Amino acid sequence: MFKNRGFLVKFSFLLVMSILIGATALGCMGEVARGWSGGAVVGDTLFVGTMNGELLAVNTDNGSRLWTIPLEPAKTGGGCMAATERLVIYGTPAIGEEWIYVGGYNGKIYAIDSDKGTIKPNYAAESQFGRIVGRPLVALGNIYIGTADGKLYALDAEDGSKKWVFPTGDKIWSTPAIMGNTLFIGSFDKKLYALDALSGGKNWEFETNGTIAAEPLVYDNTVYIGSFDRYLYAVDATSGSLRWKFLAESWFWAQPVAYNDVIYAPSLDGKVYALEAQSGDKVAEVDLGSPVSSSPVLVGDLVIVATQDGQVYALDTVSNEKRWRVDIKELANRKKLIIYAPLTAKEETIFIHTQGYEALYALNAETGTILWSFPLSK
Repeated sequence: MFKNRGFLVKFSFLLVMSILIGATALGCMGEVARGWSGGAVVGDTLFVGTMNGELLAVNTDNGSRLWTIPLEPAKTGGGCMAATERLVIYGTPAIGEEWIYVGGYNGKIYAIDSDKGTIKPNYAAESQFGRIVGRPLVALGNIYIGTADGKLYALDAEDGSKKWVFPTGDKIWSTPAIMGNTLFIGSFDKKLYALDALSGGKNWEFETNGTIAAEPLVYDNTVYIGSFDRYLYAVDATSGSLRWKFLAESWFWAQPVAYNDVIYAPSLDGKVYALEAQSGDKVAEVDLGSPVSSSPVLVGDLVIVATQDGQVYALDTVSNEKRWRVDIKELANRKKLIIYAPLTAKEETIFIHTQGYEALYALNAETGTILWSFPLSK
């Protein structure tokens, strides 16, 4: 079982890497998902970046399309070239006071009017950023975004002008988190950084033994961050000192969630680990049988988790057991369906963006019942 699990994890990582590199033989044959944007909710509208390089707005109640806009003009071409010239969106849209912000793998930031679906002209300078994989963070009147050129940028949310830049030692795929005026960001240089959100000055850095692609979780003055060295770390948010670390069978990619002083951390080993927030002691582990790179969500006392092979589970935080399971791949009857995108929740409704076979699904968190689906692939 362990050998099979290890093979699955390695294959999964190679598949993910091929997606991020760009066009591959698999991509030309339509086997690889391109982009894994999660959804962002404002009122009754769900915004999500599609694999066609568009921003899609749908009604959260019934899944009806409100509008769709391409973030870049369509380019001509045939065969594989048509696929490689599409804009790729990995990061989930970020919600601002007036605009929806989307980062493209082309290194551009887009600001879109949430009501009209129009792109703000001349927003930020073209080609001033490296490739963007993580999502933007909107806070303190700024947009914070990490890029594959190894830098974290602070931009004015209104006009996109650059306020400060912080260089790390390698590319950034992670999304920043914030507590007060402190930003936390992980890098491929194996470090977690704490920065002053207003000046970009470094407060501290914490080094792991592996690449960091996960988004940090800040909970009770502690930063929880997963690494490709197979450890989940708990780091003091003020001092940067290690509180504890927990070793899994494979890497941590998804952002964990916290409930009632317990951290729920999914891993690419296919397990969700329930750990005491203060000590790191293991409360329970739940084996889901498939790697988890999609960040889970908390709905009431349920942790909702999606595996790469299209299974969605509700984990009961009282018993730390599975309450229900929905096989999205089987329901869709699509063998190529994959789930990489982070989950989104609005009250008792969960939104899932699938890749491979691209679609949106809305599930009831209490029962797992599918409320509506919105196909994006033919």
